[in-house]
Amino acid sequence: MQPHSTEIITADCAIVGGGPAGLMLGYLLVRAGLRVVVLEKHADFLHDFRGDTIHPSTLEIMHQLGLLEAFLTLPHQRAEKLEAEIAGQSVTMADFSRLPVQCRFIAFMPQWDFLNFMAQQSARYAGYRLLQSTQFEALYSEQGVVRGVTASRGSQQLHIRCPLVVGADGRHSRVREAAGLTGQAFGAARDVIWFRLSRQPQDPDLGMGHKGPRQNFIVIDRGDYWQCGLTIPKGEFETKKAAGLEAFKAEVGALSPFGVARMAELSSWEAFSLLSIRIDRLDKWAKPGVLCIGDAAHAMSPIGGVGVNLAIQDAVAAANILTAPLQAGELQLRDLEKVQKRRQFPTVATQYLQIKMSRNKARRKTTQGSKVPAIIRRLPFLRFLLGRLIGLGFRTESPQVVRVKD
Repeated sequence: MQPHSTEIITADCAIVGGGPAGLMLGYLLVRAGLRVVVLEKHADFLHDFRGDTIHPSTLEIMHQLGLLEAFLTLPHQRAEKLEAEIAGQSVTMADFSRLPVQCRFIAFMPQWDFLNFMAQQSARYAGYRLLQSTQFEALYSEQGVVRGVTASRGSQQLHIRCPLVVGADGRHSRVREAAGLTGQAFGAARDVIWFRLSRQPQDPDLGMGHKGPRQNFIVIDRGDYWQCGLTIPKGEFETKKAAGLEAFKAEVGALSPFGVARMAELSSWEAFSLLSIRIDRLDKWAKPGVLCIGDAAHAMSPIGGVGVNLAIQDAVAAANILTAPLQAGELQLRDLEKVQKRRQFPTVATQYLQIKMSRNKARRKTTQGSKVPAIIRRLPFLRFLLGRLIGLGFRTESPQVVRVKD
């Protein structure tokens, strides 16, 4: 379909992707007085099965920005500890009670609420535009330097001219592809099948965390429903589908704390959504005029739920490093490279742990798994160490104090 109209937009930064990294970066840049355009391909943020753990590191950023009090009025559940069931024993895997931050808990909140909140905060500033239902088409370059993007919005063609394009469009990033950025893939042994169950009065009080006799059933309390997940060996979903829906429901019911009868409400395969787990990272996050952050730069495993929070830390680091060059009109490739240099270590270290944990879990026998609860109980400092690694990560970022102008 040919475009019916064309709009040319001038900005200081175009951000492709309205996820946590993109919206946090947009907010930080616009509050510094820069003109920001965020492109989001969906019409809204109501998409299930996105990461919904807001870790203490992110809550600390919200506190430093003066947004925490308003943010915590949104519906959420709090977890001061992360519990797991291993070899039939309940174990506290991570304890956040000793973290040196304002909020010593994980806030479980649907990601769409977090994204709507950040979009509303950014909309207070005149220099901010959020363009939803807008598809990224291509990077626009002059003399080998990216100078903007072209995008489509219905029948409208958009030409956004800016000195910086940020790819925050997730693990299947089109910006990364368009820029020709290459990386390494480290594989993953498992996938996750997500689904939801209605909440019933007779349901057990499960709280948060990973439940199930084989530690492969995930359940998250959403208030009026349960968000559930089953981890399976990578690539096995098609085999399970071939065996039939009723057989799969029986398998899930046997592993879940709800029982087989509750699976009756799952009437078709459309009730299930497959998350194909992958771990990868770019060799270089940037080229002249373009930078990738978050999952676009480094796809993470769901282990620890740290992906969203690493992406937000990337956004804060990017804003801290790039605001001054953008304000001065002097952005260079070396400025973009500083973002990767700042965030490379926490990315590599986190992925290393995730890969080790995934491989160890795949090799572990049931008899070996029974040793884990005893080790943690004998060495209680481990739960606080894991609390710090999960809650704060390997390197935290704090937003710089900037000129705030409504």
